[in-house]
Amino acid sequence: MNKITKLFNIKYPIIQGGMIWNSGYKLASAVSNAGGLGLIGAGSMYPEVLREHIQKCKKATDKPFGVNVPMLYPNVEEIINIIVDEGVKIVFTSAGNPKTWTSFLKEKGITVVHVVSSSKFALKAQEAGVDAVVAEGFEAGGHNGREETTTLTLIPMVKEQISIPLIAAGGIATGRGMLAVMVLGADGVQIGSRFAASTESSAHDNFKKTIIEVEEGGTQLTLKELAPVRLIKNKFYNDVQELYAKCPTPEELKTLLGRARAKRGMFEGDLVEGELEIGQIAGLIHDIKPVATIIEDIINEFEKVKQDIASF
Repeated sequence: MNKITKLFNIKYPIIQGGMIWNSGYKLASAVSNAGGLGLIGAGSMYPEVLREHIQKCKKATDKPFGVNVPMLYPNVEEIINIIVDEGVKIVFTSAGNPKTWTSFLKEKGITVVHVVSSSKFALKAQEAGVDAVVAEGFEAGGHNGREETTTLTLIPMVKEQISIPLIAAGGIATGRGMLAVMVLGADGVQIGSRFAASTESSAHDNFKKTIIEVEEGGTQLTLKELAPVRLIKNKFYNDVQELYAKCPTPEELKTLLGRARAKRGMFEGDLVEGELEIGQIAGLIHDIKPVATIIEDIINEFEKVKQDIASF
């Protein structure tokens, strides 16, 4: 048992990222049942849809699970109240100031973790009273930090600054990757892309198949003037690059992005005009497998490599 397994009362220090359009109750409950911590991604759910997923998750697992809440969403207060009302005991917050809700949640007996992309924000999260932080490197998929600090350098830098448990994220999909970041100082890992390409992910099959076809260099961080996001290179991505060649204003970028572009790509399976968010590690993901198999593979490789290193 380490700091993370003790904090969440789970078997393995593996957390599933709360990815929009991927992380419904089926994925979250499967990860929890397999010994990790599953997270329902509230960012792509209307409040009542979130309530439904929480209720279904409680029926699908008797293990701990949580909810990921992007705090910049307009209906965040309603989402927080539903989480409290439904008795969820673990909340991961992101995309906002941790001071806004941490005290309120902890007063309700909820364990709070905040996602950061720098040592500066890790310290702010610790000062806000969170129980742990997720430090997410530049390799990660979806919305990303502006600092462009890679996981390899971010984890030891954050570890040097904070005293609370540290979870590493960004570019982790294997047991080797998990061991590497734990050697660097992490107490556990948050994994997104590998679980997006799982049987239980709520993403469209078209998107899942595209993930396993991504090669090295097949993703790029873009739209930094709005909110930095790592995308698979498709027609929509190319349209963004063509617009950049004209030195667009943020308003012009917003017009091109439009509404529900991520839903169109990841949930509805439009591989041409959709926004396809995934991490650089997709280049190492070659198949779509059940969550239980993914976690078993990660742990087996973790233990094997650890033993190999010990024999050097």
